[in-house]
Amino acid sequence: MIRKLKPDDAPVIESILKKVVLFKEEEVKVAMELVNVAASDPEQTDYNVFVYTNDDNVLGYHCTGKRPLTDAVYDLYWIVTDPDYRDRGIGKILIEHAEQFVLENNGRWLLIETSSKDDYEGTRNFYLRNKYSIVSEIKDFYARGDMLITFGKYFNNQQN
Repeated sequence: MIRKLKPDDAPVIESILKKVVLFKEEEVKVAMELVNVAASDPEQTDYNVFVYTNDDNVLGYHCTGKRPLTDAVYDLYWIVTDPDYRDRGIGKILIEHAEQFVLENNGRWLLIETSSKDDYEGTRNFYLRNKYSIVSEIKDFYARGDMLITFGKYFNNQQN
């Protein structure tokens, strides 16, 4: 089941983020800033956090929001599955939910940014398997030799 974030979910999400070996402490902190904004102010709409649960246990989440200064472009800020539950289709369910959220809000694009580092090859392949295209690359973005790769999916059935 996928549902909106509840304040009590924040510590569980933090523990999931800390289990992901790819994430540095600084990345966990940034992810939690968005989760905490969503948890503390349910009326805000910048960060829409949804959790995937099984038997009331949070096993993953996505954070999606409308890109400032655009009329219909959304960012998938974070999509994370508990590493203990990998390869069970949770990521696919979460990304499909994020896409549905964008469509329900008359979105035109869903963009996702990630690293070009070898450690992120599985992440990039996940986006490609889910029919995302590389829409931009910025050399030496995160650090020398670590490019920013932006994936996107265009929803052309919308009347914006």
